Amino acid sequence: MQLEVAVHKKLGPFSCNAEFSLTGRRVGIFGASGSGKSTLMHMLAGLLKPDSGRISLGGVTLFDSSTGINLKPEKRRIGVVFQHAHLFPHMSVRRNLLYGWRRTPEQDRHLQPEAIIEVLGLEHLLDRGVGMLSGGERQRVALARTVLTCPRLILMDEPLTGLDEELKFQIIPYLIKFFSTFDIPLLFISHALLEMRLMTEQVLVVEGGQVAKQMATEELARTSWATPRHGYANLLRLGRPKPRGDLWAYQWGDMHLILTEKGKDGENIFELDAREILLFKRHPEATSARNLLPCIVRKLFTVGNRVRVELQCGPDQLIAQIVPESMRELELAEGKEIVAVIKASAFRRLM
Repeated sequence: MQLEVAVHKKLGPFSCNAEFSLTGRRVGIFGASGSGKSTLMHMLAGLLKPDSGRISLGGVTLFDSSTGINLKPEKRRIGVVFQHAHLFPHMSVRRNLLYGWRRTPEQDRHLQPEAIIEVLGLEHLLDRGVGMLSGGERQRVALARTVLTCPRLILMDEPLTGLDEELKFQIIPYLIKFFSTFDIPLLFISHALLEMRLMTEQVLVVEGGQVAKQMATEELARTSWATPRHGYANLLRLGRPKPRGDLWAYQWGDMHLILTEKGKDGENIFELDAREILLFKRHPEATSARNLLPCIVRKLFTVGNRVRVELQCGPDQLIAQIVPESMRELELAEGKEIVAVIKASAFRRLM
């Protein structure tokens, strides 16, 4: 995806002045409610005309106020998945899915319905009425219907807002699998940092109608830690669990992690709060914790009465949070060898 944007739009007292250039496959638009995320999305999709400026996608001009170009939404080939699925209530899942595909010119049909249906796990839903779907199923059907129009770019506007946590973590694996399987760029719009970390690789931070920052998603997560209300959660991608007595062992880089929870076959994603990691100068003689990891301190970052300790644990990294007094007692410095100790029960499986 090569997206070039420089637009201005005034809506009453609110002004959106967005200017950015980006490449990438999975990009987030992040910001608080009212920051201008949806206004920007509507201008990209052709649902809202900018007052002035220019938008181009992949070298094709979608809007240019200086030349009078303003392609209609259907000509832009940008698919939009809204917070509310907006499925056709009088149609079955199958008919919803095929509605856009049948109206797409044959030369643009580079995706087949069967492949999309399989990846998004919709086979058993095809003959069901949309009124019989759960929130997560509706969003998967909405995504599949949008994808089957064979767009050049997909915009997802707060697609998980309104779903409870269990449903969110049911649908996100399908989304990750889909965008990993098919070569369609994604712009994922959300105010939820965890959703951003799971779904995107880089992010545009929108504040007051402007793109204030453009950075890697993990850099955003670490920057957000510096604000008083936020802590930091490590996201760990672990493989298939193997029994280890009453517990479960997971491969993590060149180490094993011992957890209380049995995950699924295949990849599992666990969350580990930075405050759950204890640091020791040397290997403790005895502890009830099951994970004792030799690490090297990479960086130290202090905010008020908290210290973020970035640790290199073999080929992988962890972030621990301690207080300044602990940092002084441990004599922490970049390059120092340390032991990170973590209880087996400290990990929370997300999906």
